[in-house]
Amino acid sequence: MLRTVKVENGIVQGLPAADPRITSFKGIPFAAAPIGQNRWRAPQPAEDWDGIFLAHDFAPISMQAQTALDKSNIYAREWAVDPDIPMDEDCLYLNVWTPAMSPDEKLPVYVWYFGGGLQVGHTAEMEFDGERIARRGIVVVTVNYRLNVFGFLCHPEITAEAPEAPANFGNLDQQAGTRWVKRNIAAFGGDPDNITIGGQSAGGGSVLSQLTSPQNEGLFHKAIIQSAMITKLYPSNPLPGVNHTFAAAEQDGVRFFEFLGVSSLAEARKLDAEYILNKSFEFPGPWIKWVTVADGKFCNGNAFDQFIKNKRWMVPVVFGHTSSEFFAVPNVKTLDEFRNLAIEMFDDDAQEYLDLCGFESGNIDEVISRASVNSIEFAIRVAAQANSDTGANMPLYYYNFDAEIPGWDNPGTFHSVDLWFFFETLAKCWRPFVGKHYDLARQMCNYWCNFIRSGNPNGKDSTGEDMPNWEPYTSDAPYGMLFGDEATFLREQPSDLMKFLVRQYFK
Repeated sequence: MLRTVKVENGIVQGLPAADPRITSFKGIPFAAAPIGQNRWRAPQPAEDWDGIFLAHDFAPISMQAQTALDKSNIYAREWAVDPDIPMDEDCLYLNVWTPAMSPDEKLPVYVWYFGGGLQVGHTAEMEFDGERIARRGIVVVTVNYRLNVFGFLCHPEITAEAPEAPANFGNLDQQAGTRWVKRNIAAFGGDPDNITIGGQSAGGGSVLSQLTSPQNEGLFHKAIIQSAMITKLYPSNPLPGVNHTFAAAEQDGVRFFEFLGVSSLAEARKLDAEYILNKSFEFPGPWIKWVTVADGKFCNGNAFDQFIKNKRWMVPVVFGHTSSEFFAVPNVKTLDEFRNLAIEMFDDDAQEYLDLCGFESGNIDEVISRASVNSIEFAIRVAAQANSDTGANMPLYYYNFDAEIPGWDNPGTFHSVDLWFFFETLAKCWRPFVGKHYDLARQMCNYWCNFIRSGNPNGKDSTGEDMPNWEPYTSDAPYGMLFGDEATFLREQPSDLMKFLVRQYFK
C-alpha cells in the first residue's frame, strides 16, 4: 500500500482507511496560508517541509458561520453535527484517498469541490468520505477553498495590486488544488491525464465556473455537476450567484472596508479574521453576499451563458438534480397578474402558455402549481438543447434523483440528500436506510466511477450483473436516468410545458 508518498514540497505519510486496502492522506497543504499579505490574493505556492508530513487528520475548515446543533434545521441534523470543529483562515489543504499499491498504476482521478453557497462547507463533512469511491479503483481528492468574504471580496485596491488575479479567490483555490493534483497525483498512483472534476450545489456551480474559465486548458477531462446547472426562468425568481458587475462588486468592497473601520487594503489585512467574519454577517445584504464575479480573468461572464455558447472546455458532463429542489414559481396573486406575466414573458405565444398552465380552470392556485418548474431541470434541458443545436454534441448524461428518503421529518428528496448515495456513505447518516437504499447507492456510485474512469457511466454492477444502460441526452432522445427505488433509464419526454419553456429560451 502507498502509505508514504513524495510530493513536490516533501514527503507525506497517510493512514489506512477503515478499509486497510485504501490509504487516506488528510490535510496536505497545496498552497501557502492565505493570511497576512496573502489575504485576498490568489493562492501562492506552498512552502517545502523537512522530514515527514503526517497527513493523518483533516486541516481546519475555512472561516464561516459556526455550526449550531439545531434539530429544527434539516442541514444541521444531516451533517453539520460538530460545533467544535477547528476553523482557521489558514485553510488551503486537500485530502487524498488512494487504492494504489504503487505509483505507476495510472488510476483515474476524481477531484471534488464541496457545496454550501460559497459561504459555508468543508471537506471534513462526513458524507464526503472518499473511501467507497476509492474501493472502485479511483483516486479521490477533496479540495478545501476560501469562502464568503475571504474567498470572494472585490475591492479596487485588490484589483490594482494584482490585475491578473483580482477576484474569485475561492475559485482560484479550487483551480490551484486541481493544478496540484495534475502535478502530484501520479505519486499516489493516479493518472494526471484522466482527471474528472465534480461538485454539488455551489460546488457544482464551481465545476461550471472551472469548465468555462479560459485559464483551464487541459486541466481536467470530464465533469460532474450535481444540483447546480441553473438559469433564471420567472422574473420573480432571482438567481444566486453573478447578479452584479465586477465594478459593483468592487464598490461593495469599498463599503465593506468602511464598515470594518479601515481605509486601505493594508489596514484590512491586519485585522483579526474572526472580526472580519463577524462584521461580514452584520454587513447589509442577503446571506449570499460574496460570490463568483465576472472579472475578465478567471471568469468571463455568467457560467451558464458561457456553457450554452460553447465557451467551455469540451469534455463529457454528467448533470442532474433531486426531484424536489429549486422550483421556480410565478410570484403572482391573481389570474389577471398571471395573464399579464404571460404576455410580458411570451408575447404572441402567451396563450399557449396559459393553456399549458390550465388558465381556463379559473383557479389561481392550480394555475400557479402547474406553472411551477424545477429550475435545474429547465437549465439542463436548455444546455442540452444548445449542445445539439450548436453542433457541439459532447456526451451529456442527465439524471433525476427521486428516491424515497426515510426519517421522522418526511423530508422528500431535499437539496443535497443525494450526496449520501453518490459517495455511498449512507452508513454515516442517522436516517434508517434499508436494503433498497444501499442497493441504489451502490449502483449510483458505480455509475459515477465508470464515468470518472472512461467518460461513459455504463458497466457492470458490483454484483457482476449489467446495470441499466444510461444513454446520452440528445434533443431527439431527451431522456435520463431516474434514481428512484432502483436505477431505471426513463424514456419519457419532458412535459409539454417544459418543452415550451425550452423553445422560448432560444427565441
